[in-house]
Amino acid sequence: MSSHLSADHPAAQPSGRGSVEALISQARRLKGDVDAVRRDSQADRTDPRGRWQRALYDLALHQLSDLDEHLAQLRDGPTPAPRAGSLLSRVGSAEWNLLTDEAEWSGELFQILGRDPASVPLSLDEFPSLVPTEDRPKLTAMVTDCLVDGRPIDGEFRIVRPDGTVRTVHMMGEPVLDADGSTASMWAVLRDVSELRRSQRAVDETRDSFRHHPLPADAGQRAAVEPREAVLPPWHGLLRFPHQGRPGLDLAAGYLPAAADTPRCGVWYDACSLAGDETLMCVGELPCPDADPAQGPAMVIGALRGLATAGIGPADLPDRLARSLRSTALPPVRGGVYCGYRPGTRTLTWAHGDGPAPLLFRDGTGHGQAGQAGQAGQAGTTLEAGDLLLLHTGGLVPAGRQRLLALAPRLTGARSAQEVLRIVAAEIGEPLRREDACVLVARVTPQ
Repeated sequence: MSSHLSADHPAAQPSGRGSVEALISQARRLKGDVDAVRRDSQADRTDPRGRWQRALYDLALHQLSDLDEHLAQLRDGPTPAPRAGSLLSRVGSAEWNLLTDEAEWSGELFQILGRDPASVPLSLDEFPSLVPTEDRPKLTAMVTDCLVDGRPIDGEFRIVRPDGTVRTVHMMGEPVLDADGSTASMWAVLRDVSELRRSQRAVDETRDSFRHHPLPADAGQRAAVEPREAVLPPWHGLLRFPHQGRPGLDLAAGYLPAAADTPRCGVWYDACSLAGDETLMCVGELPCPDADPAQGPAMVIGALRGLATAGIGPADLPDRLARSLRSTALPPVRGGVYCGYRPGTRTLTWAHGDGPAPLLFRDGTGHGQAGQAGQAGQAGTTLEAGDLLLLHTGGLVPAGRQRLLALAPRLTGARSAQEVLRIVAAEIGEPLRREDACVLVARVTPQ
């Protein structure tokens, strides 16, 4: 089949050091250098930091190996199957003709999808049958945007092979226009990124393990600061918290399980983007002890991220989230707290229903709310560099909240949000929690 991508976007022909052969040599030298550094590091597999380092080295080497393979494909053209264990399989391509409803697939695409190369390629209408039900709206939206609005496709979704295995594919495509400027077909390339995503998850999980279970505190420090209580929430594998922070904020969050004989609930926390550099921070809980402790919070966080992406601010989030959840089997959110932070002006706005108001710590003191409460539980204030914002769910007994305020000198003297989380996790023990709780710490950093 013809490649409309190369026809519409001719690639420049490099020469000298920019040739594909030179790039292959550079990639192989870099791979050798990384492998040598990995061997010299002697990362300890028995402690969290060592496991994280080893996982990161392995991911880098896998990606360099696949870069070498992709460059070789550019040089040599289409060839048989990629090597076993490749993180990025060879790229497959497809073209769907909208006039005849016919499809052309490359041999690599048949292999990626696990289908017999002798079979008939699926039409564009039939292709979603390979995709799990929950991923089909994403694929439909991408294809519709491409064909109707002329937007390029660039996204990931899962496919189910005939043998039942599930793979993640990354699809990039664009419409192909006829002489009249009408969309005649859609051309796309797909690659299997399942192993890459699995390797990246290993890095994330070992990094989070290191963050939540670092080495023991120095002997001169209080044993109570040993950070063993803040653990990963049950939904952590589905949606991840941005531990690297957001503009103007140093972030940390943790899940504090209560005693085994106390009621369970679906507590959650999250931080994500609003418009521009603004950050949404929120905590809350679902009063559903019999529900899946991972699926419910993950659905709520997904809905919040969708609303935030649509430009819904903290003041309107409680009502909009409640309306979104009415069509699901989930109960209404309880104790939700929603904060928006603009780093340019250091402005904080927040809203809450029946949840505890945010705590603001500054210069060794703590306050029960960030600013003066307005109507409907909404408020706003201007923060300063070094200020500490702490959100928590309603699982703390009143004495637990007072304990947090009493910790103000230690919390404001901490060097990072992660250190604050360790102090809170150690000090707010099970007697101060009537049920599971989540804590989110945001430390304002200098611009």
